[in-house]
This record gives sequence, C-alpha cells and structure tokens, in this order.
Amino acid sequence: MTTTQRPPTLDPLAVSRWQRTAPLASPWLHEEVARRMQDRLQWIKLQPEAWAHWGAVRGGLQAHAQLAKIYQNSACYVAEASMERSQEAMKKIASSWWSPKQWGAARPRFETPPPASVDMLWANMALHESADPQALLAQWHQALKVNGFLMFSCLGPDTARELRELYTQLGWPPAGHELTDMHDWGDMLVQTGFAEPVMDMERIILTYETPARLLQELAELGRNFHPARFPALRGRAWKARLEQALARHLVRGDDGRLSLTFEVIYGHALKAPPKIKVSALSAVSVEDMRSMLHGQRPHS
Repeated sequence: MTTTQRPPTLDPLAVSRWQRTAPLASPWLHEEVARRMQDRLQWIKLQPEAWAHWGAVRGGLQAHAQLAKIYQNSACYVAEASMERSQEAMKKIASSWWSPKQWGAARPRFETPPPASVDMLWANMALHESADPQALLAQWHQALKVNGFLMFSCLGPDTARELRELYTQLGWPPAGHELTDMHDWGDMLVQTGFAEPVMDMERIILTYETPARLLQELAELGRNFHPARFPALRGRAWKARLEQALARHLVRGDDGRLSLTFEVIYGHALKAPPKIKVSALSAVSVEDMRSMLHGQRPHS
C-alpha cells in the first residue's frame, strides 16, 4: 500500500462491523504482545503526567493493570472504538480501581484524550485493523503533548502466511487483507509529524493440537477484511474441507501439532515541536508558539 491512501485490500464496512461485534475480551496473543511491549518501557526515562490506553479491551486488560501500576500517579485516559467496548472497559478497569491495591492511584477517564493532553499513548494490536491508519496516526499525534511518545504494536505481512499459501493452493479468495510492512509504518509516522521512529519486528509461531482450535484462535483475533473474500457464509462441508487441508499442510515437527506464524511489529516515535515555515509575513497559532517556546526551554 502507499502511505497516502487507505489500505487497498481492506473493506471499511467489514472493519466497522468487526468493531461492533468483536468479543469484549483481550485475546491471549494481544496480552502476550503487550507484555513484550512493556519490556521496552525500561529504555524510556520520561514519566508521563498523563497517558492514554487506546483500545484497552481488545489490546489487553491485564496489560492495562500493569501499566496502571507503573504509572499509578499519572492521569489516565481509556479510549475505545465503540460504546459497548467503553462500557466493558468501565466495568473491568473501574472495578479494579476500587480495590485497596489501587487506592491512591489516579482515577481513569473513559474518553478520547483531548488534544495535547497526554505524554504517552499506548496502542496495542489496533493499527492493522484500522480502515484509515493515516487518520488514526494523526489522531494519536494530536492527543500527544510535544515531546510525548507513542508506543504501538500491530501485525505484519508474514502473519498467517501458511494459511494464505493454503488458500492460494486451493484456488480460494484471499485468506485476509494485506498487512503493512514496518518500513511503511515508519514512513507514515514521519508523514504524520512524528519524529525519530524506531521500528522492529519479531515472528511468533503458535502451535495447535487441532484445526478446530486454530480456527477458534483466529476467530478471536479478527476477521478477513479483504474485499475479494468469500461473498457469503460457507457451510459445514467447506469447513470440514478446510480443517482437513489444515491438518495436511500446517504440520511441523514430530508432535503433529499445527503451526501458524504471526509477525508482530513494534513502533515507538516522538511528537516533535512543530516546524514553522518563516516568510516575510508569518502567522503562528498561540498553541504552536507555546509548543515551540516550551521545546526551547532548557532542561533543569
């Protein structure tokens, strides 16, 4: 995909439907990726006065609890894509906030953070499901204060490559929409106004005892958003054929377990002070002027 267009193989209507119907739970893989992303926080010295968790219900409720401990004296925003998810976040996060272990911690606010209000924005496993990722990045950029930082993760192009190859061999439509390479995400971050993007990736191979368990895991993680996907529901005969094909093609090793690859991309970037082009007559907003002056203030 180009960095100036919406993903060309992603149906926005399918994305919207998934945002409304996705399970109100954090998949195991999302929690594991969040745990690995938290390990990267040890290299960041900034202690945010306020931070935002974008998509906590799907991104990791266990991860949110850990982040709340790390930043227990920081204000917190929890932003969700739908009213149902926001209500679930309130139920799960607010109830834990009332426990004695959380007494003294900042009370979370369940709303989209206002512009320039947070020092850190945490978004785990959300970007690859966005119908307009450039607009979502711009929304994150707007929410951050100058010199605030973004931490995010998403799935990369090698995700479920075994399943994609199998669908091709069987002559079926694509198994999923095309996922964006980490270098393209880096380019989009820069285009959006972020600075010093750091991108890396890893491949996680999960194994399953049965094809049915593998398909159950995929159903918890997401849906096929490709516009050329199967146009209607398939029957039991098709599912039985798929499970047989999975059992034949995805076996790796002597234990007979089925293997599936997930490419996970991690990203970190800063919101740099705004760059103002100076001419004979220049107009600068008060907010930009304050940001520039703040950026020039020496550290004490």
